[in-house]
Amino acid sequence: MKVLKVCLSLAWKAYCAIVFIFFAILFYPFFFILVKIPRHKKKGFVIFKWWSNLFRFLCLYRLKIINANSTLTGPYIIVANHTSYLDIFLMYAILPYHEFKFLGKSEILSYPIVRTYFKAMNVPVHRKDKSKAAIAYLGATKAIEEGYSLAIFPEATFPTENLPKMLPFKHGAFKMAKSLKIPLLPLTFENNFILFSDLVDWMGPARPGTSIVHIHKLIGVDEISEKTVEELNAHCHEIISQPLKQKYPTVY
Repeated sequence: MKVLKVCLSLAWKAYCAIVFIFFAILFYPFFFILVKIPRHKKKGFVIFKWWSNLFRFLCLYRLKIINANSTLTGPYIIVANHTSYLDIFLMYAILPYHEFKFLGKSEILSYPIVRTYFKAMNVPVHRKDKSKAAIAYLGATKAIEEGYSLAIFPEATFPTENLPKMLPFKHGAFKMAKSLKIPLLPLTFENNFILFSDLVDWMGPARPGTSIVHIHKLIGVDEISEKTVEELNAHCHEIISQPLKQKYPTVY
């Protein structure tokens, strides 16, 4: 039975990869043209939304969004836990009404085709080269000035054990919120690690299902200014982890 589950999970990952690559190639010429025209560049975000929703439809991923906000207006910094590649791709369907850019690892720039999407509409972070940290900060600042929000996974990587227990957060997102004077929007992905595990985890689960996402209350600029970076970090970590503690008490 275990062997069968592993085979089905691998087959599902392969199917999802094929769907992902198909739309990457299909949308590529339209995206390439849009982002080369400054006044149309933001329309590239629309392509990401279509891509996300078509992927969800064909891969049978439904969304259940538990939203503590009646309205959301950007820009803001989205901070979320990170256990699955679904976290990234579903974000465009979860928050479709305000354009945002991911601050993500620069290794993605080595992937053919995908690097064009990433470089044009996101901010690469060179994690192994601290001398380039200022470049990422300038890119993030420019994105905010252009009206984009930012999406950051403060854990900086996937946890490898006791999922979905979160790793400690890095300080970068919270330093940025204070220096740029913009709100923080905490998100919790409750079960994506069950729906689609890390690609390198050959024995990990992958299946269709309902992704449960908690959109927490916006943390305003006044509250951010009153707290230290360390206090903001701990506060957001607690907010994001709360639904996980309730759902998975054995790992906490």
